[in-house]
Amino acid sequence: MARIEKTIEVNVPVTTAYNQWTQFEEFPRFMEAIESVSQLDDTTLEWHANIGGNDETWTAKITDQEPDQRVRWESTSGSPNSGEVTFARLDEGRTRVTVVMEWEPQGPVQSAGAALGFDDRQVEGDLERFKEFIESRGSETGAWRGEVKQGTTAS
Repeated sequence: MARIEKTIEVNVPVTTAYNQWTQFEEFPRFMEAIESVSQLDDTTLEWHANIGGNDETWTAKITDQEPDQRVRWESTSGSPNSGEVTFARLDEGRTRVTVVMEWEPQGPVQSAGAALGFDDRQVEGDLERFKEFIESRGSETGAWRGEVKQGTTAS
């Protein structure tokens, strides 16, 4: 399994950063390899991406989601992957966003890319684009403030 951990500080309040991250269908606006994300229900996402020249589709389940704190997921189809994004309030207008991802590279091209650090640079670039996106807007495009515990929406 390959693993990446990247952190960035964004100049927006924690609630704004978190709320924007819950707008999964907006990910193609700042994630370079992502073609589309469809939210099928509160905890299920269908992803379409071009990774290392390969057209890939997979489904992921949100396993834990706590407003202004974290979003965790794991794939349920397609290439095995999982991860977590955490949000830490630094002060009234700044937030630390940390992404940790694990995945199984598929084939020699993806394995070589992971070994050469291409995946690290991709995630770092995506976080830079997220920072630019949310700071230039100053507000989120939407929000979902529900909680998910052990893959089930909490009431």
